[in-house]
Amino acid sequence: MPLESNARIVGELASRGYNAEREAVTLLAGADDAAAALEAAVEAAPDDALRITTDHVRAALDDHGPVSNDDSDGVPSGQPPATPANDDGSPVETKGSGVADETEPTAGVGADERPGVREDRDGHRDANHDGHRDANHDGHRDADHDRDPSRRELAVGNDMTGHSTGTGEYADFVRTFRDRYERLSGLLRGRVNHRPAEAIADMPGGSDAAMIGLVNDVRSTKSGHWLIELEDTTGTFPALVMKDKGLADVVDEILMDECLAVEGTLADDSGILFADSLHFPDVPRTRVTGGADRHVQAALISDIHVGSEEFVADAWSRFTDWLHTPEAAPVEYLLIAGDMVEGVGVYPDQDEELDVVDIYEQYELFAEYLKEVPADTEIVMIPGNHDAVRLAEPQPGFNDEIREIMDVHDARIVSNPATVSVEGVEVLMYHGVSLDEVIAELPEEKASYDEPHKAMYQLLKKRHVAPQFGGHTRVAPEERDYLVIEDVPDVFHTGHVHKLGWGKYHDVLAVNSGCWQSQTDFQKSVNIDPDAGYAPILDLDTLEMTVRKFT
Repeated sequence: MPLESNARIVGELASRGYNAEREAVTLLAGADDAAAALEAAVEAAPDDALRITTDHVRAALDDHGPVSNDDSDGVPSGQPPATPANDDGSPVETKGSGVADETEPTAGVGADERPGVREDRDGHRDANHDGHRDANHDGHRDADHDRDPSRRELAVGNDMTGHSTGTGEYADFVRTFRDRYERLSGLLRGRVNHRPAEAIADMPGGSDAAMIGLVNDVRSTKSGHWLIELEDTTGTFPALVMKDKGLADVVDEILMDECLAVEGTLADDSGILFADSLHFPDVPRTRVTGGADRHVQAALISDIHVGSEEFVADAWSRFTDWLHTPEAAPVEYLLIAGDMVEGVGVYPDQDEELDVVDIYEQYELFAEYLKEVPADTEIVMIPGNHDAVRLAEPQPGFNDEIREIMDVHDARIVSNPATVSVEGVEVLMYHGVSLDEVIAELPEEKASYDEPHKAMYQLLKKRHVAPQFGGHTRVAPEERDYLVIEDVPDVFHTGHVHKLGWGKYHDVLAVNSGCWQSQTDFQKSVNIDPDAGYAPILDLDTLEMTVRKFT
């Protein structure tokens, strides 16, 4: 088979279960007989190697033929040793796959008994395999799955990298909130007979009225009722929710600065609106979800935290080892929702828990770990609050210096948040800093760290990933509010809270993907017990999900 391009070289190596160094690919592509050189390089590589190195290729092209492996330890220089797996090189399934819906959410703790979680059972390979990934497949991927890159479809939307316009002036914030109001109120205007605040103030007492606005204030009265002040582009107007209206559960979910619609009746003096109903922008209950036209999968991960002493390197290597097995052949996409590295100075006394203290060295090490992923995998990543970008959201996708360091496998580095269309499946990727605020503000049954997907449901209901301004979540003013969820995704993927949880809300699969960092002293101080070493694997054709455990 002719191998006339680097891409074809990478694809051929991937079909055999190998990654490759960039220089090694270049050498193979430049050989007189690239196909023969590739076969010789594979032959020269140790049996348990995951990556074809430059040394392997040079040995294959040497007049003396491939070098002997008799004195080798079976691991290329700089490559971590093979990690435990079962007979077929993959974790064992402990439960069938499945997701919960909005009425029966799957908890984010006790992952061993959760639906869809698979784990490594015995912690070692079968001795009869003698270091091979899978003897039955002779080191090759499953021939039944075609990883032809030409069949892939990947597009990124809502990426604000390079398009930031805000200067921090008051007028910038006005533009941001005006854009938020216009876009979210547009989702509500078809459901209520909306009138501007100034028009409602001129209506006669006793009239039916409805207003859409951003929540300017919400508080309880001495009588146990709730007073909500809404603001639109014409002014503000108060609405009173009586305690006997049965709306307490709805009021409990209201956050400052989110967009809300109130319907009711004006008081006799027209000074207040007595609320009969409250409406969030929300996600339609009936909608058509996307899906790939072939069986293909995406791994959803986040919060790797390379550079931390608590980074679970062994679990990461088990994960990347598994990606080279026949069972993982359909996993053609890797979506990383932020916090690639631990960062520096993110929380008090963090320097005492760092394995790598230089931020650039952290990214260099992360790039080395990312090289363990099969080279023909499509990778998309967004930044998080530990990454070297501005803390205010939306966050642009890194500067040129860090992008150059992380230039591995042609990974796409985009802003936080961003939408990613993967073979017809719309994935909203958001790191998830605002989940802290949602969990802090709402009742535990509505949002908690143990069930992070419930907090994600609230963001979907509000159609905004960070509705509250001026609190824990920093918001950068832009001409456009990039944090609005204007188009409903098929999948909502977040991280940040280091807890695993997933479920469906109005047919949107919400996934918080856990982390790759064991508990730090800081997390102990705030009572966070992380779910480390998990990889949710999403079937893009059916939108069903299985969670793999690698710890």
